[in-house]
Amino acid sequence: MAEKNAAKPAFLEKIKDFFKGLKAEIRKITWPTREQTLKQTAAVVLISAVMCGFIRLIDVLTGLVVNAVSHIF
Repeated sequence: MAEKNAAKPAFLEKIKDFFKGLKAEIRKITWPTREQTLKQTAAVVLISAVMCGFIRLIDVLTGLVVNAVSHIF
């Protein structure tokens, strides 16, 4: 029974150490500036729009080819 009680404080110490390490790592984070965030957001939106258009173009062209081939047979 004494072994169970001895293990409990070690477990709590491990939890405390984990959160101390977590706090130390969070302090190391460097957040982007507002300008960097806006530029990166604009880049993501622009690339998403271009890729959306590209995928739509491929879809339309594929549909036309499939319709043309299906009308032949």
